Amino acid sequence: MQVERTVCVRVRDGLHARPATQFVKLAKSFQSDIELVRGEQGVSAKSSVKLMLLGVKENDELIIRASGEDAAVAMDALARFLETPDAGLDVGGASGASAAEKPQPSPQQATAPAASEGAKGIPAGEGTALGPVYPFFHEDLVADRRQIPVERIEEEVLRYEAAVAQTVAALLEGRDRAGLKPDDLQIIDALVDVAHDAELVEQIKNRIRNGDDAVHATVSAGEELARSFEAMSDAYIRARAEDIRGVARNIALTLLGRKDATLADVPDGAIIVAEEISAWDFAKAPISRIGGILCTTGSTTSHVAIMARTHGLPAVLGYGGSLEALRAAKTVAINGSTGEVVLDPSEDVAAAYRERIRKEAEAREQLAAFAHVEPRTRDGKLIEVAANLGSLSEVDAALKAGAMGVGLFRTELLFMERKVLPTEDEQTAIYTELARAFAPRPVIVRTLDVGGDKPVAGIEFPEEENPFLGWRGVRMCLDQPEIFRPQLKALLRAAVVGNIKVMVPMIADISELKAVKALVEECRTELRSQNVPFGEIELGIMMETPAAALTANELATEADFFSIGTNDLTQYVMAADRLNPRLVKLNRADHPAVLKAVDMICQAATKAGIWVGVCGEAAAREDLIPEFVRMGVTELSMSPASIARAKKRIIEL
Repeated sequence: MQVERTVCVRVRDGLHARPATQFVKLAKSFQSDIELVRGEQGVSAKSSVKLMLLGVKENDELIIRASGEDAAVAMDALARFLETPDAGLDVGGASGASAAEKPQPSPQQATAPAASEGAKGIPAGEGTALGPVYPFFHEDLVADRRQIPVERIEEEVLRYEAAVAQTVAALLEGRDRAGLKPDDLQIIDALVDVAHDAELVEQIKNRIRNGDDAVHATVSAGEELARSFEAMSDAYIRARAEDIRGVARNIALTLLGRKDATLADVPDGAIIVAEEISAWDFAKAPISRIGGILCTTGSTTSHVAIMARTHGLPAVLGYGGSLEALRAAKTVAINGSTGEVVLDPSEDVAAAYRERIRKEAEAREQLAAFAHVEPRTRDGKLIEVAANLGSLSEVDAALKAGAMGVGLFRTELLFMERKVLPTEDEQTAIYTELARAFAPRPVIVRTLDVGGDKPVAGIEFPEEENPFLGWRGVRMCLDQPEIFRPQLKALLRAAVVGNIKVMVPMIADISELKAVKALVEECRTELRSQNVPFGEIELGIMMETPAAALTANELATEADFFSIGTNDLTQYVMAADRLNPRLVKLNRADHPAVLKAVDMICQAATKAGIWVGVCGEAAAREDLIPEFVRMGVTELSMSPASIARAKKRIIEL
């Protein structure tokens, strides 16, 4: 069987290293030959190096071609991956934002100490650090070419293969270290994937078979491939050149029986100073002892920047000062939020940095104190602050952050990560586990919210000019009761825990809500006839269409609660695609038109005596929280990372 499909890539920032690695891993799980085509260029979907060199960016149009017995299933799974914004990135989702995102200063971030007069670099990891320099400069690796006799060529190939295995094994040993986070593990896996990549391996073996010794073949092939990456226009792809060089260098050192400089001996609080730190180096570092990072190369898209942000380490990359002065420095002060760097600071400058560090630590400690408080305004009004989650893997982080329940559980990820639709029993188990984890706190589960932009294996979606305004959410579910009914039954079964609430997306007409209520009643009858235990649920609406806002008074007579999805409500009210970077100025939740729609919804809820929450990104905005509370919102749901700050803001009202 041979199939072909055109897809629009929605993976955030495109197929850089981590999503490319996960995409290749998915492709390799199928027997079919799979090709990805961008423009006139096509590559194997089972080579991460070739895939990254294809330079696939967010919103690019690609063709997937698959040939083999499982081609159709492979096509569905791979297309679904490419059309999912967080694909290949969401294992770290519990931390809030993806670590690949550029750092954003927090509202509390003050400016660098005025005493700083040093050279600057690129801010790559928020925070201030002052400490002794830990120099980390690799010796030059000289790989002079040696001619290998014909009779020893296969022996040299085997020696290279053994070095790869040994190098990878050493890296994988680090996966079990304490303190590593999901983003770290993904990056380690990406490096291992590069070491095993067919493109790189084949280039090296071809050089050996042409008479090059294994060390020269590895270094030269790695350098050639790294330059190919550096020639790419995309910053994320260019930054992967350092990974290629790091992998090749470590294989070559293994062949030579040498060990490179290591970060294993970093003293507590030291600032690592280097020309560059590869992800290979960083993956084996004692992260808890590192005070900060300063490099002369790199960017916010470097793996070292991603890992620094994951662990909250201050980092400055691309430092523009003298390399000789950097090598000679004994102490350094850095501000990872502004890029400020001062080598061997005077006592006055050092004192200013110490004061800033003290204030930052104090702010973090004060904020942490709000994680597990019940936030009440000064007049005594309790505002519940809950978590937005997409999978059970995020539960622990949400509980640790102080989530007062779940304000939005996105069930589409449960459907999208599978090759076949989840069964009623499988869904029941997941919803029950979620409910028990937060009991007795409320857990709001959103029913399946997919459409042509978020396809699911087992559901045939039509080609649509605008899938965001098409057959999606409740519209699709009501037309496909064989898919919707098992989910509703699973939610009713999980409701025996006692804290499940159900929210329906994309309601635009009261007839849709009435149809859902009728279907829920049919599911109750069916479960009762089967003697299957079930519980009672509150049935609410995700208020995200202008139609819902305009008819909120009518909808409130049928709904048990409203939850405002500000992300989609904003894009629909403003007629501005939230994925289009040119429309950022229009796509604002604080626009008067959007706030007017929110106010209409809140007034309708108050009049009908039902509660109203906000579960879009705007729920965490400190400038909008007072507005929402004033309008009558009593629940805010957000990423776990924002919970403590939101609680603090509520208490100040």
